[in-house]
Amino acid sequence: MTEVKREVFGQMPQAEGGGVVEKFVLKSDSMKVEILSLGCIIAALETKGRDGEFSDVVLGFDTLEGYLREHPYFGATVGRVANRIAKGRFTVDGKEYQLFLNNGPNSLHGGARGFDKVLWSPQVLPNGVCFFRLSPDGEEGYPGDLKVWVTYTLSGGELAINYRAQTSKTTPINLTNHAYFNLAGQGSQDIYNHEISIEADSYLPVDETKIPTGEVAAVQGTSFDLRQPVELGKHLQKFHLDGFDHNFCLQQAQARRLVARARHPPTGRAMEVHTTQPGIQFYTGNNLDGSLRGKGAVAYPKHSAFCLETQNWPDAVNKPHFPSALLRPGEEYNHTTWLVFNAA
Repeated sequence: MTEVKREVFGQMPQAEGGGVVEKFVLKSDSMKVEILSLGCIIAALETKGRDGEFSDVVLGFDTLEGYLREHPYFGATVGRVANRIAKGRFTVDGKEYQLFLNNGPNSLHGGARGFDKVLWSPQVLPNGVCFFRLSPDGEEGYPGDLKVWVTYTLSGGELAINYRAQTSKTTPINLTNHAYFNLAGQGSQDIYNHEISIEADSYLPVDETKIPTGEVAAVQGTSFDLRQPVELGKHLQKFHLDGFDHNFCLQQAQARRLVARARHPPTGRAMEVHTTQPGIQFYTGNNLDGSLRGKGAVAYPKHSAFCLETQNWPDAVNKPHFPSALLRPGEEYNHTTWLVFNAA
């Protein structure tokens, strides 16, 4: 059985349109998840270790103020288009669109005020919560009125996140959740003793601004071959890597499949990622620098968390040979990601 509770988390400033931010607490016998109506943010995710003790394994803040300041999308739903669009430009049906540039020369995670920074309308479900919002035509430069539903449901040790959308004009769309995980417990110094595996035969090399070059490269014989579990710290050392921030290309199937696994041997905590998406961005918190203080006033240094963001491939709207990122009127965007936690 899943228990669902709602409570007030804070009040949006008038400059941001005001409104009450609510927190929804989903609880099963093996997990507890806290989700905010601001940005559909996963603010906490507590799961058991081998010893039966619960730990919160996602980075974030204790109060709304933390989430209203600049932060690297902790726990948020990002959109209209997650990841990067080169030069913030794309053409649909012969018309060119220009987006706000918020990541060097590129547009990242929906622009200046993406889906992570707005209030969503919640509806409580027996085992979770469904958030809705209408992204109006022209918001952040994107075409079409876009109706979006993000639904979180909890069953035992499995958190499902479903994304649905419908549009009035053809628009690019790519939704993901940007939770930062540390299975040792948030606030732990690093993720070097985590074991990571990703079921991908190829990945996307990127230029110096993190835009895919267009090449789909085989992982075989490279540092990107994570098909067998690697201990992250040793792997980064062995290949002299600063970290990962790359899209791994998954088997092209609309069905649910296991795509990645993270394990923390000292606590026994493990997380499996299953999805219907064609890609997953593996990011090792390279830009964290200890300047942000999160829950319990703990500093979050470099490599103190990882993200496994299920998604379409970055800049797909400008790369015809990538899986299409366009949603047309009359179609429905519908993807699900499942995070499965256990301890062994």
